Amino acid sequence: MFTKTSKTVPTGELAKNAQLLIRAGFIHKEMAGVYAYLPLGLRVIENIKQIVREEMNAIGGQELSMTTLQPRDVWETTGRWDDKVVDIWFKTRLVNEEEAGLAWSHEEPILAMAQQFVQSYKDLQNPVAIYQFQTKLRNEKRAKSGILRGREFLMKDLYSLHKSQKDLDEYYEKVAKAYEKIFAKLGLGDRTFRTFASGGAFTKFSHEFQTICDAGEDWLYLDRSRNIAVNEEVLDSAIEEFGLVREKLEKVRSAEIGNIFNFGDEKSKAMGVNFADENGELKPVFLASYGIGVSRLMGVLAEVFADDKGLVWPENVAPFRVYLINVGTDENVVKFTTNVYEKLYEKGVEVLWDDRADVRPGEKFADADLLGIPHRLVVSAKTIEHDAVEYKARTSDETMILGMSELLAKLTCI
Repeated sequence: MFTKTSKTVPTGELAKNAQLLIRAGFIHKEMAGVYAYLPLGLRVIENIKQIVREEMNAIGGQELSMTTLQPRDVWETTGRWDDKVVDIWFKTRLVNEEEAGLAWSHEEPILAMAQQFVQSYKDLQNPVAIYQFQTKLRNEKRAKSGILRGREFLMKDLYSLHKSQKDLDEYYEKVAKAYEKIFAKLGLGDRTFRTFASGGAFTKFSHEFQTICDAGEDWLYLDRSRNIAVNEEVLDSAIEEFGLVREKLEKVRSAEIGNIFNFGDEKSKAMGVNFADENGELKPVFLASYGIGVSRLMGVLAEVFADDKGLVWPENVAPFRVYLINVGTDENVVKFTTNVYEKLYEKGVEVLWDDRADVRPGEKFADADLLGIPHRLVVSAKTIEHDAVEYKARTSDETMILGMSELLAKLTCI
């Protein structure tokens, strides 16, 4: 392992997610709001990405990778280069004195690129849906809450192009359903709500996906009987719009983990991005964008599931599925542990083997809890007497003695 665990709470980090992720060696703080993702952290990020990727592909999304460096003129077409309109730009000057920006989003660049490939209604017979995983840079005034709000973060952004508002609305709902599947797979489904939030120029409300989380920065108002969730920023408008009773709304802290925006044809009109319809008449392209904060999701999972011993990762995002410990360096113990490791590897079970000879068993157990890996196995002189291992789930205090066949059956059926 490149990293090591630490018992010391990092100085200046108030958020639980940052404290635990730094102590466990998942992330490294470079500066306020900027974190490096270390080998364990990157494995979690990649697992989250894969869950998101599968659902984006299932609704026809095609993955690409846009540039971080963005030309000024593309953003000037919609007025969003102006710092008075968008106040989170990081901007730089090239050696030829041209200004460029470091991308915080990609709606305008996507439309500019689409001009090369979308010219006819035939190009929009089906929605054009393209997405990426990319590091975004936003010059937040106050970077806080660990990786829940950073100046540099990983985001999945999907953009869909359409020939009509009807077509856009239908696909918009498809994406919303895909988001619900993603958050359910991550174990957040029962605490995540599609939320009415402040809209853009085209719609009265936009939609966010907010997860109940004490470390979140938003206040959410819930009418559980009607399954309506409202961000505090639009509460008065939503009460009037939906006939909500303020006194009956449940107020909870929440963290935004996703959002979807219906831009209609507003941006295309500003940028002159058109297609020829069946009659040869030029019509503006309809656009929507859909974001998921991948690194923020990692922070929310840490906040929501951690306990007083450390991190607790869901099975499908954990950096490894099994934390394997050998107690002592006796030849028979090491040989038996090696056999366990190899048998699990053959079955496709990813194992982190704590073979440190200079660390006491209690410290290994504490590290297993801190790292939050779902299953812990211990091999000792006592267990090999029974040709078995000691098994414990991270979310349970109960231990079991299992033979190899029982162990393999348990781990390969989960």
